[in-house]
Amino acid sequence: MAKAASNKADTLKARLPRGFVDRREDEIAAQHRMLETIRQSFELYGFEALETPFVEYTEALGKFLPDLDRPNEGVFSFQDDDESWLSLRYDLTAPLARHVAEHFDAIPKPYRSFRAGYVFRNEKPGPGRFRQFMQFDADIVGAGSVAADAEICMLMADTLEKLGLTGQFVVKVNNRKVLDGVMEAIGLAGADKAGQRLTVLRAIDKLDRLGADGVRQLLGAGRKDESGDFTKGAGLDDAAVERILAYVSFQTAPVEGADRMAFWEQFFGAWTDVVGESVIGREGIAELHAMMRLCAAAGYGFDRIRADPSVVRGLEYYTGPVYEAELTFPVVNEEGQTVRFGSVAGGGRYDGLVGRFRAEPVPATGFSIGVSRLFSALQLIKSPLLEGTRKPGPVVVLVLDRENIADYQRLVALLRGADIRAELYLGGSGMKAQMKYADRRGSPCAIIQGSNEREAGEVQIKDLIEGAKAAEGISSNAEWKAARPAQFSVPEAEMVARVREVLARHFPVG
Repeated sequence: MAKAASNKADTLKARLPRGFVDRREDEIAAQHRMLETIRQSFELYGFEALETPFVEYTEALGKFLPDLDRPNEGVFSFQDDDESWLSLRYDLTAPLARHVAEHFDAIPKPYRSFRAGYVFRNEKPGPGRFRQFMQFDADIVGAGSVAADAEICMLMADTLEKLGLTGQFVVKVNNRKVLDGVMEAIGLAGADKAGQRLTVLRAIDKLDRLGADGVRQLLGAGRKDESGDFTKGAGLDDAAVERILAYVSFQTAPVEGADRMAFWEQFFGAWTDVVGESVIGREGIAELHAMMRLCAAAGYGFDRIRADPSVVRGLEYYTGPVYEAELTFPVVNEEGQTVRFGSVAGGGRYDGLVGRFRAEPVPATGFSIGVSRLFSALQLIKSPLLEGTRKPGPVVVLVLDRENIADYQRLVALLRGADIRAELYLGGSGMKAQMKYADRRGSPCAIIQGSNEREAGEVQIKDLIEGAKAAEGISSNAEWKAARPAQFSVPEAEMVARVREVLARHFPVG
């Protein structure tokens, strides 16, 4: 007894690390169909595939690290045998910047590339917050014109439509320079105001959740939430608060039937009033205006792509236009409240990142799709894309007498040679358990050959799908044995053709 207890104590506990998930075949196949649709959309725009490794030198991640003095804060890091720090990639953009800089003279510029893969965050996991998740990025490196940013926004819109989300999203566009101009206009320019600017931007980012009154409090003295917790505000005076609220509250699309050109002039004119005489602010407005004209010329209206002052994305990193794709259909959250699904993709212009590796500046812009979040959205709307064509499980060849296992292996080889998914039962159970195994594998049919069939040069094919249907109307074991539903004998030479018939009956092609 003591020995048995010791063995039990030594057994490892099977447990998944926090912030990670396992995925089974159905989900993998459905996600693959989604990724393939995205890939085809990106290729249509002339983007080419690039794959970078999971590991980069920690210093190459640059601004993506929360704290360079503590490499394991925010990222998973380790030291190589030469004591260099290496990290699992935090996103797919920093590796792209390193690749472009390393192969700068060999790649065509502008360089259009897309990348898909897992990224890793060494952060506290929580509901919907994982330490490993997939992104799908598209970037244009080497193009300084806002025409590149407009192309990225059009690509975002086209991709979501190809995924079946037509009329259920909007791509919202802002510009870092406009926000810098607003900050300048209210007296928050300069390095000494960086902390206050960040507080203001975080407040703006909460507009959808808290509304204008909540943001007003966060821009001023601070806000106490429903639980009683107090968040310190940015400490702006009333005039500055109202100026920012006027900016983020602009109507972002014309009413039905309104003159669109007149709306644009009024819209960007109002933005110009908010940034005042700020040169960088006016430059940002001009860039936004140019982007909207390009999108309109290509047939993208306000219902798909529009300027929106509430877009705030990693502004310590972006240098110009910023954008995000927001899904607009309602969902019910964990508290039973009806809310919008929110953003599934975002990005912007980051002209300084590649330049960290080179003496000259290298313009770049791009966006990233949150694959898991987008996949969840498609599941919510029951997208036909995720259903795909139901794939049959393998044909299972049962093993009734193990001394003749080579004969069974030969039958499996015949099926595989005809491109029919098949497997040999490798367990040690009897026929009844083998049939249950075939059912659990989703097998369309099982191949049965006892000694009598082998001597006669025949096999029995049991159509498991048809058999399950027939069994529903059979009440007794004796009746089942007499009927032996959907089970028939054929010569070995006809086995492949008859299995094909079973597959065609249940899984028609085209």
